[in-house]
Amino acid sequence: MRKKLKLIITLVLTLSSSLFFAQNHEISGTITTETGIPLEFAAILVKGTQTTATSDALGKFKISAVTNSPTLIVSLFGYQTKEIVAKDHFVDVQLILENNNLDEIVVVGNRNPKKSKLETAVPVDVVNLAKIRNTTPQTTTNDILTYLIPSFNSNRQSSADGTEHIDPASLRGLGPDQVLVLINGKRRHTTSLVNYQNTVGNGSVGTDLSAIPASAIKRIEVLRDGAAAQYGSDAIAGVINLVLKDNTGLEANATYGSTSRNDGQTTNLNLNYGTKIGNKGGFINLSAEFNDRQKTNRSQNHNLIIFDQSAEGNFFAYDFADDPAQSRQIDDNLLAQNGLKRDDFNFQIGDAKIQNIQGFFNASIPLNEQIEFYASGGVSHRKGTGYGFRRLPSETESVVTSIFPFGFQPELNSVVTDLSSSFGFKFKFGEWKLDLSNTIGENKFVYDVSNTNNFSLGDASPTEFKAGNHSFLQNTVNADISRLYKDIFSGLNVAFGAEYRYEKYKIVPGEEASYIDGGAQSFPGFSPLNQVNEDRNSVGVYADVEADITDKFLVGIAGRYEDYTDFGNTINGKLSLRYKILNNLFVRGAISSGFRAPSLHQQYFNNIATDVVDGELLNSGIFRNDSDVAKQLGIPKLKEETSRNYSFGVVFSPTKNLHITADYYHIRIDNRIILTGNLGNDAYGDPVPELRNLFAQYGAQTGRFFTNAINTTTDGLDVVIDYDLNAGRGKLNLSLLYNYNNNQVDNQLNNIPAIFVGQEDVYYGPQERSLIESNTPKHKGTFAVNYSIDKWNFLLRNTYFGEVIRDGFPFGGIQRHNGKVVTDLTIAYKITPRVQFALGANNLFDVFPDKQIYENSYYGVFKYAPVQMGTTGAYYFGRMSFSL
Repeated sequence: MRKKLKLIITLVLTLSSSLFFAQNHEISGTITTETGIPLEFAAILVKGTQTTATSDALGKFKISAVTNSPTLIVSLFGYQTKEIVAKDHFVDVQLILENNNLDEIVVVGNRNPKKSKLETAVPVDVVNLAKIRNTTPQTTTNDILTYLIPSFNSNRQSSADGTEHIDPASLRGLGPDQVLVLINGKRRHTTSLVNYQNTVGNGSVGTDLSAIPASAIKRIEVLRDGAAAQYGSDAIAGVINLVLKDNTGLEANATYGSTSRNDGQTTNLNLNYGTKIGNKGGFINLSAEFNDRQKTNRSQNHNLIIFDQSAEGNFFAYDFADDPAQSRQIDDNLLAQNGLKRDDFNFQIGDAKIQNIQGFFNASIPLNEQIEFYASGGVSHRKGTGYGFRRLPSETESVVTSIFPFGFQPELNSVVTDLSSSFGFKFKFGEWKLDLSNTIGENKFVYDVSNTNNFSLGDASPTEFKAGNHSFLQNTVNADISRLYKDIFSGLNVAFGAEYRYEKYKIVPGEEASYIDGGAQSFPGFSPLNQVNEDRNSVGVYADVEADITDKFLVGIAGRYEDYTDFGNTINGKLSLRYKILNNLFVRGAISSGFRAPSLHQQYFNNIATDVVDGELLNSGIFRNDSDVAKQLGIPKLKEETSRNYSFGVVFSPTKNLHITADYYHIRIDNRIILTGNLGNDAYGDPVPELRNLFAQYGAQTGRFFTNAINTTTDGLDVVIDYDLNAGRGKLNLSLLYNYNNNQVDNQLNNIPAIFVGQEDVYYGPQERSLIESNTPKHKGTFAVNYSIDKWNFLLRNTYFGEVIRDGFPFGGIQRHNGKVVTDLTIAYKITPRVQFALGANNLFDVFPDKQIYENSYYGVFKYAPVQMGTTGAYYFGRMSFSL
């Protein structure tokens, strides 16, 4: 009887609770990525009803249902929609990213947390580096972007002092300092290096993207539009935002490769590890990377040397052969008998030797439901060896023949240390969000010159010199406040904030022997007269409002005020619009003003270095803008560059898997800062006595200055087509990327000093003009096919680098380098689900730029110019990847 009564009571209670649960079934849960990262703004719908909820910043939600075990539909733009049956009061849902990365939510370009790259009013490219880096032939961030972003260009320089060690990069053909780099949305510091060796980006100061290990980067967002009103100085061409990895687990990767000429060997080893912290979505992700790249040599050595043997059996002379037919065959046995080798006579022209050791971290720790702590940062330690121009024993004012009887080719050795740290707190006050952060970074470049001499010291000259260093430090304090009003219009996002930035630039002299009386050949060290210890600070306030006026019409307005202690203040604004003609077709456009403050480097960098001036090796000085010599010549004080940006684009998605974007842009820059030509000769290459005498007082024969000399106009078009489709059992992705870019310098120069009127071709001549107008391709395009099936993945990519024109004025000629196609091929196979092996090639068919005409090649030494795809040639690699 007791057993029956107990059973009846149990049944009654169970039925009652079930009826109650069916009437009031409250479900809570979390929405995260596959790696456990919380997802905000995910929509949760009870299937068959109109009951909805939205996840919060920690991915949490609560929702009520009137049925037992309801089906929940969870969706978030950029992720695959998921249905789940809620059999309990708590559910944990993991969403998977859509295959097409065009749908990814982007951080850069707008402060609306719900916008994908296809919904923004300005073009944004997304490179999902975490997905592609195991199959792409390139290993550094600069090289990867060159082949994936048509309007981005970067190639290695040769015999270009420090520029050999930090590759200059450009977006839309503008200067390296006209694109702003962010990490996790926070401003990244620039390098301490000024590019002054008449390379692309001449006179500019860029950001070293390769100081951030590719193994630490989750994705790269490239905003191709002026954004100074949103982010401040430098964002004239656009913004590159590196989003660091937040995944858990272990990844290891090893790559080895070599060129078809058995040089330029590369070894890349990297490790990435991430783990959760606590149970609220916290994580820490760590990356370590080692990269070693050996030198390449692309000089025409076998036609360069004439040498002879005296009666005593010693080599006594050699020189260049203007006519290759006059060259004598080098006898390797004879060289060996005298303890010599070909490299003692040959030129080393090619990529510098670089070794890089890097570490990076990214972390986020929610302290409670309202406060999150985050931090990131890292270190990059780079050692490099580049090569200057060879000195011949016949150069009797350069070579101490008792030390170097056969002359020498100087080596420039560098140690580049890059440190960065960013930390902050995110607060949530109801619907308002506050982000407080501090970001600090420093770049230090130390020079050491070897295999050279200081001629003035004679037999007592060292052959290795500590030539000094320069460094740049930047600290940024930022406060950003934002709120999304879901019920105003069809969504209104409001953001505003303030920023304080401190910058410090230093030049430290080298040892006395490196600079005294002409200094070390190739790279005289910094002297006490070059010493710099300058700083400045700036304050900025900004506001950014973006409203979906209707479901079809988006309007964005941004404004920024900045005040600098060294040149004044500026106000800039931006208006952006997007209108949906159809659900799969809309137009977008933007109008903005922008600015770039003159860098501390441009204001204070100064040195004496050996340069090729009118075909002759001379000591050329770069003098401070506020120096006595600048004042004597009437060089005006630097001021900010100003810009006006216009863009118009179309986005069309005929199907869910096919996306087409086309965007036109027009950029006008006034008072652009350039580095003048070598002043001291006239337009015909003849010395100007009064200038030579003036510069001689400062230990130089010619001089150069930074000045706001030019105005430029840039017109261009970007086209991106991306198509995903099923091909049998496999998946196929086709992408077509194209950029047209035309830069023009106004004929009239700004504020040219009276002494140089009539000498405009020297002050800012055809060579300097061609670096801006025609040294980067006007046309560049990429067609890529990526096919994956079962355990296999195939990548075939053809990149067209269009024609470039180089002007060697005044001692060279004008040369057109025809457009070239570079083919990349990678075949990858998953040995196990966690182990993948890949073989491939960059520049499979060993394509080079056109050979230089003789008058541009420095007597035949420079066989190729470092244009378009560079001078490496075919590069073959093998790679092993492991994940856990």
